[in-house]
Parts: sequence; C-alpha cells; structure tokens
Amino acid sequence: MFRRLLAVTTVFVLGTFSVASAAEPIKIGAILSATGPASFLGEPQRNTLLMLQDQINEQGGLLGRPLEVIIYDDETEVNRAVAAANRLLSRDRVVAAIGATTSGNTLAIMPRFSSARIPLVSMAAAERIVKPINPWVFKTPQSDRHAVLRILGHAQALGFSDIAILTVSDGFGQAGREVLQELLPEFGMNLVADEIYGPRDTDMTPQLTKIRGLSPDAIIVWGTNPGPAVIARNRVQLGIQTSMYMSHGVASKRFIELAGEAAEGLILPAGRLAVADQLPEGHPQKALLLEYIQAYEARFNAEVSTFGGYAFDALQLIVEAITKAGEATPQAIRDNLQQISGFIGTGGIFEMSPEDHNGLDEQAFVMVRITDGDWELLVE
Repeated sequence: MFRRLLAVTTVFVLGTFSVASAAEPIKIGAILSATGPASFLGEPQRNTLLMLQDQINEQGGLLGRPLEVIIYDDETEVNRAVAAANRLLSRDRVVAAIGATTSGNTLAIMPRFSSARIPLVSMAAAERIVKPINPWVFKTPQSDRHAVLRILGHAQALGFSDIAILTVSDGFGQAGREVLQELLPEFGMNLVADEIYGPRDTDMTPQLTKIRGLSPDAIIVWGTNPGPAVIARNRVQLGIQTSMYMSHGVASKRFIELAGEAAEGLILPAGRLAVADQLPEGHPQKALLLEYIQAYEARFNAEVSTFGGYAFDALQLIVEAITKAGEATPQAIRDNLQQISGFIGTGGIFEMSPEDHNGLDEQAFVMVRITDGDWELLVE
C-alpha cells in the first residue's frame, strides 16, 4: 500500500513474521507515551507501528530479515522513559530507536543513546533536540521555530504588533517560549505579556485576566492537551475577543473535542496530514497522506492523527537508511539517515544533512483554522 513499508513487534502485540523464522531480526527500539497525560499523542503512534508491522511482514521483512520494533510505554513519565532507554540499550541491544513522544522525555533519554552510539529518531518537536547537532539524534516533527515563523508571519499579515504569550512550563513549552521571545522582535512585534501555566493546571483565568488588561492584538498559547483546551474555554468564559493562536502541539481532533465550541475560530500551524483532502491535486505529499489516512481509519475506526504521522516518518526514515546502506548497523544507519534527501513523509519532504537532523523548514507547516469543529486550510 505505502511506498515504503515497515514492521513492528511490540510488548503489546507479537506479530507473526512471514520471513523465515531462522533469520536474525533487525531490532529497533521505541519509547512512546501510550498511556498517561500524553496518551493522545502516543496512542496513535503505537497504532501506526502496529499497522505497519503487518504490512512489512506481508512483504517479507527488511533485507530478508524480520524487523522487530520493541515498544515501551513510558506512561508520560520521564523516569520511565529513562528506564526504557536503559533496557533497550543494555538488554534488547537495538541498532536504532524511536522516541520519545514528548520533548521533555526525549531530552532526558538523548544522552544515553548518544553515549551508546545508537541513532535515535525523536517524535517530539522541541528545537533543542537537534540544535546544537548531536551526531546520533534526529527528529521527525517540524520544529517549534518553524511553527513560530508561521504564526508570526500570519499575525504580521493581519497587522498585529502587540503580542501576549501563554506557555506551559514543561520542555515543549519552555522551548517554544524561548523561540517566541527570540523571534518576536525580528518581526517588529512587542511582547506585552509573558505568562506561564503548569501542565496540570485546570484554570488559567488569572493569566488571561492579566493579559486582557494589557490589550494585546493577539494571544499565542503554547502547550499540549489538556492545558490549551482549558485556556480556550477560559477565554470564552471571560468574554475575551482577542485573536488567539495555538501551537502545533494541539493539532489533533482530541483538542477540538476537549475545547468544544470554544475551539471555534482558533488558528494554528499544522502538518498537511490534518488537511490532506484540501490539498491541491498533484501536491507531492497528497497521495501518501490519503493512503495513510485510509489504512489507519479502516483498521482502527478512529481518525488519523498528526502525531501518529511522526511515528510513521521515524520508522520510514530508519528503514530508508537501512535499505540505502544494505546493512543494519548503528553506524550505517546514522550515516545514511543524515544523507536522506527528497524523502516524502507525512510531516513534509525531508532534506537531511550532517548539519540538519530534522530536514524540514517552515514550509512543512500550513496554517489552519478550526471551523465547525474541523480543520480549515488557510494558507498553502
């Protein structure tokens, strides 16, 4: 079905390999948040891996060998992510790994994979994951810098100059806040409010009340569920009419479900997977995106998620590197990952290099608005 197929066997489900059982498996590790606060991110990632497992098994494996991906659920806890990384390296002896789901957990496990000289492909967005360059660490989501550039470009076109930001105090939020603080002056904009909330906070009316008193032209919210949904509802409750942008951290239908009618009219950057059917015919990503959506929704009876796409791309890139190398050693995988060019994924067209371990720019994002409980493409 897909142009590049993968296989996964996990601690959740054991697949049946169609390749010869005597062949030594190629072991890839994965650490994701299938449960816990970030489960809305990690569950579609796990589902995607399970779906791809069956497809690659039907194709006979990779290099004539089964591809065994060993998945651990970190339960959105940093200590569990670190423990899972240690198991993958010391017990499972993987040749490459995917993870983690969240930026904070990724930043915690990176040093272990780097020290072991095992390539790690993250599914988290923070720019700090790949800047400065770590020779053994890559990531598939578009960076927070790319999202900020898209948001500020849109705000600038509307003539907004006074901006308030409201960011979560976790790794994702801190990284976004740093880039917002850096780039706002470059767009000639004034940071009139810089408010922070905690990942488990359930009421942000104090921060929003303070922001309202400063009369900004727009409010930029940076975080992942459930906080941004709480903020959207609080905004409506307070009668705030100021334009509000969300980050790409809420680019899933789960956010719309949590925010309800309060999500209407909110604007954010998202990957093209969210609006695949609205892309022009002939767009280089469209066919892949529609195939992924059809396969995922048919199997799981659930809507596809941008975050599942991050797992899709991570595994596809590793398989591409192995295929190009003709072998599955950590060094060969690393060397070929950073040479991949023109690679069509769900998140964009990847142009990796030794100086760029993400391979995407701001054009990998489009701006979308939530209209009638769904995504509306604004800029392509």
